[in-house]
Formats: sequence, C-alpha cells, structure tokens
Amino acid sequence: MIRCTAIDDEPIALDIVRNFCQRLGHIELDTFTSPQEAMKHIVATRPDLVLLDVELNSISGIDLAKQMPEETLVIFTTAYAQYAIDGFEVNAIDFLHKPYFFARFERAIRKAEEALKARELAHKAGDIDRTFTLKSDYKNVVVSTRDIVYVESIDNYVKVHFYNGTHIMTKMTLRQMCEMLPPKQFIRIHRSYVVALRCVDSYTATEVVIQHTGQRLPIGKTYAAEALEKLP
Repeated sequence: MIRCTAIDDEPIALDIVRNFCQRLGHIELDTFTSPQEAMKHIVATRPDLVLLDVELNSISGIDLAKQMPEETLVIFTTAYAQYAIDGFEVNAIDFLHKPYFFARFERAIRKAEEALKARELAHKAGDIDRTFTLKSDYKNVVVSTRDIVYVESIDNYVKVHFYNGTHIMTKMTLRQMCEMLPPKQFIRIHRSYVVALRCVDSYTATEVVIQHTGQRLPIGKTYAAEALEKLP
C-alpha cells in the first residue's frame, strides 16, 4: 500500500486522481485543494508520495515541494510543460502533463514504487546516504550524511563536524539529530557525542580515535556496552 496525498486547486483534477488510484487498488489517498492544509497533513502523516500541481492559487508547487519532508516522493502535475525542468530540479520522480491518461499515470506510480523499494532495501542494508536541511546562522544548509564525521551536543545546540574540517551549529537536541541519521552508519557513544562508524580509526573501552585527525572522543559509561558491540 502506498500512502499518497494529492494537492490541486481544481476539484475535477482531484476526481481524476481519485478515480485512477481506485483503479490501481493499492493506494491510500488523501486529497486537498488548500496547500496550507495539505502541508499540515504531510508534516503530520509523512506520506510516501505527493501528487502536486505546479500552479496553485496561493503558492507555486515547486516552492511547496521544497518545504516537504526529505523522504517524501513528488510527482508534479500541470498543464504547462515548461515547468518540467523546474520539477526535476527538486528531484521529482515524474512529471504528468495534463491531460494525462490512466496508462501514463500508472507508469508514474510504478516509478514511485521502484524508488520506494530501492529505499527500503538500502535502509535494510544500512548503506543509504541521506540528505537533510539544517538551519544555521539564519541560513538553510543541505547536509549529506556521508560528509559527517561526528556530532557534538553543546547546550541547546548540536555542532556537526564534517570530513573537510568545517562545522555548523544548529539548534536541536542530540536525540533529534540521531533520529535523522542512518542507525547503521552512526552510533551514540556519549551523552554529548554521535560518531560515524566509518570514521573510527581505533577505540578502547573508554574512547574512540577519529581517522586522519587522531581526535579522541570519550565513550560514556551509559553507552559503552552498545558502543563496543557496534564498533567495528
């Protein structure tokens, strides 16, 4: 079952999507004409897929897609073909040019299914690199997990240290940061530290040594048993 949300300011367009989803039979669909209400729903329920009209009354669908959770797949729908390039720039799975027929809709859904299956396999294997956006110094910074060496908790902030020697600060808890990181790639070793397993050069019962820099990070007593079990 694919959990899908459709957003379009034309009720007739949503009726078509609803009919096509019913024909496919394995899509759980919610529909919205209001982008604001749709975003509240998307943030709360995290659907697998969003079918999104590019030209909405109050906001561009391209801009709306940029506000969605990183893991949400997007298929754009519009009567204006010139928006296709903009759609793919925000990593849309597909672009449906209105009016589209059932066969074309089914093909787009299959592409989404393939992407979801690939993601599930990658998560099971623990080898997925994720990207997400962090707010730092009044800017939105796109971060890739493959670039992170370790994360440090400092008061109400976390300091994210990167492989190239740079870092950024963002306001969140270390627990919140852990929820964003692939659990098979990162491990919490201390109440103040999370480290990328691939960046550990060596370790003892009380500390890990980071590759290249030789930096030493402590292993807290509370986290020692789990850390020593997972460290390579």
